[in-house]
Amino acid sequence: MSNQPIALPANQPEQFYRGGAAIAALRGDPEADYGPEDWVASTTTLFGQDEAGLTRLPDGRWLRDAVRADPVPWLGPAHVAEFGADTALLVKLLDAGQRLPVHCHPSNAFAAEHLSGRHGKTEAWIVVGTSGPDPTVYIGFRDDVPPSDISGWVTAQDSAAMLDALNPVVVKPGDTIFVPAGVPHAIGEGVFIVELQQPTDFSVTLEWRGFLSDPDAWHLGLGQETALGCVDLRAKHVEDLLTRTGPRVAPSVNLLRAKADPFFRADRLHVSGTRALEPSFAVLVVLEGSGTLDSLPLHRGSTVVVPHAAGESVLTGDLVAVRCRPPLPSSLGS
Repeated sequence: MSNQPIALPANQPEQFYRGGAAIAALRGDPEADYGPEDWVASTTTLFGQDEAGLTRLPDGRWLRDAVRADPVPWLGPAHVAEFGADTALLVKLLDAGQRLPVHCHPSNAFAAEHLSGRHGKTEAWIVVGTSGPDPTVYIGFRDDVPPSDISGWVTAQDSAAMLDALNPVVVKPGDTIFVPAGVPHAIGEGVFIVELQQPTDFSVTLEWRGFLSDPDAWHLGLGQETALGCVDLRAKHVEDLLTRTGPRVAPSVNLLRAKADPFFRADRLHVSGTRALEPSFAVLVVLEGSGTLDSLPLHRGSTVVVPHAAGESVLTGDLVAVRCRPPLPSSLGS
């Protein structure tokens, strides 16, 4: 394998909702206006698909297969000892050209019991752009919801009731939102995020009418009663999930709280000159400026996968980037 950082082109598997213009604008690539999600350094496929969603490396191999064939150089010995040949991370650029439906994702335990999966889908959103007068996300129920209510809303496809039950949050660039598995949520039109998540495509789409062409697809083949068992019906406080980091300027700004550490890590790098990065498997998204990572040229919109074997990589230039990493192996502490 190469032990150097690798630049990746857009990877936009077909989705059911509109978007993509913000991805194209960031990348400076009109062809990137092809879909609302760009799966960066992905070893994950769309639910039920064999290849759609996977990242292809410049040498023609799927990144998934390259990591499986030689996991230690890609991921590092401590990561492999804990997670095996599994990156334990999926990064996306997501541009909501319309409001997404109300949905949620299974936990690790639910995925293991019902979906033969190692991972559920806890995720986090790093807001990097907004458009329109009211860029809003919806996160967690405002009050405890009885099981009979959510079942009735889903059966009747009562979109208004579902959306009204959630906490609305107007967001701006620099905001980060942690979304634990099970917490219902929706992303509003005009919100552009870098999303970190566990590497699955498990979604329970509570609000499917007008979004999914197959009315049975919303429950992942589990049936309504079982699927609704993954929904967190408890009230959530926005302040427990939202962090506003926009005004912070430092060499490295931690974007997530400690509760996210078992799932992923993210920081915003402000580089003016030279900055050394410790060895780690990482995904880099350049938001502003230009420079180099070792000998690899970087510019606004660059997306890069960095293998652990790259060692202490050096960022040089004048740029702002989001660095996304898997959970820290427990053997290395917190």
